[in-house]
Amino acid sequence: MNSRQRLLAALDRRTPDRLPVTTHHLMPSFLSAQGGISELQFFDRLDLDAILWVSHLSNDEADPAGSWHVECEDMPDPMRRTTRYRITTPEGVLSTVLQDDGRTEWVCERLIKKKGDIELIAQFAPVPSCDLEQVNREAAAFGDRGIVRGAVPGFPIYGQPGCWQDAAVLFGIEALILATFEDPVWVAEFLSILQHRKLAWLRSARGARFDLLELGGGDASSSVISPDIFDRFVAPFDTPLIAAAHDAGQRVVYHTCGGMMPILERIADMEPDAMETFTPRSMGGDADLCEAKRRIGARVCMIGGFDQFHHFIGCSPEETRLAVRRCFEEAGTGGGYILAPSDHFFEADESLLHVFAAEARSCVY
Repeated sequence: MNSRQRLLAALDRRTPDRLPVTTHHLMPSFLSAQGGISELQFFDRLDLDAILWVSHLSNDEADPAGSWHVECEDMPDPMRRTTRYRITTPEGVLSTVLQDDGRTEWVCERLIKKKGDIELIAQFAPVPSCDLEQVNREAAAFGDRGIVRGAVPGFPIYGQPGCWQDAAVLFGIEALILATFEDPVWVAEFLSILQHRKLAWLRSARGARFDLLELGGGDASSSVISPDIFDRFVAPFDTPLIAAAHDAGQRVVYHTCGGMMPILERIADMEPDAMETFTPRSMGGDADLCEAKRRIGARVCMIGGFDQFHHFIGCSPEETRLAVRRCFEEAGTGGGYILAPSDHFFEADESLLHVFAAEARSCVY
């Protein structure tokens, strides 16, 4: 099989020729440290099964009527790049501040500061749509080198795919959890506003040549919220997005970096095509690949499970090789499993990356 056939076989819970092996997002800072190579050059260098991330939106921040006007300015900060964004609407102003240390970016001032702010989003924020022409052009150029991944769009400027995850970014996870007890009606309204935007984009993605769309987010993991909050405020809002994606002919992977074991079946009940990241206990998650395979492996493709923190740096090649083989033995039976680091990594020993890739290629069915 070529890489595309191999990855698609696993996503469809079929048995490929060998264990598919890839990565999640590659951080720009990591690629820069590797000599400024591209993501595809990285995949080629290691002979990994490649992923092309494509993210093209139409009408996401442009507003011909002028009722959603975005400005940004750099703020003085000797330690990191700091940018304030200001959104002006006919009925109020929203603002947020992002920081970037060259390795990653984060929010240090939340966009939603009072509950009424969500009405400005509902009334004035332009609704995103998928740029089919651009997505399909990139997919055609990529060909059989691997699969094309995208994500259900988060809120413009800084957002993430799942409704709960997007709300956590915009309002703050601690405040959002408290609001589920103090004002659950408002939380549901907030999530519905975000869901409306995502549903519109998914409907516009019919015909886009994505192979997999990401949904969810780490703030929906059992490391952060209880199964009860998941049942009340995550599943009811993200499940319709998965159904809409399927209706548009798209596959979905549900991403929960963090704890997963108490909510495995709850996620599978939402009917995604795949689940990730199966973060192991050694990295602060709780994934037991063998148990997860037994419980939900017949229902979804499993992606991830590899401890990149301990086995991409500071260990022997044999330890990395054994870690790969252990993942294959625990989750690879019968196919439906893609080996990958459990989310991002910022540092890696290139020799261990080669061991990771080579051992995975030796795991044949």
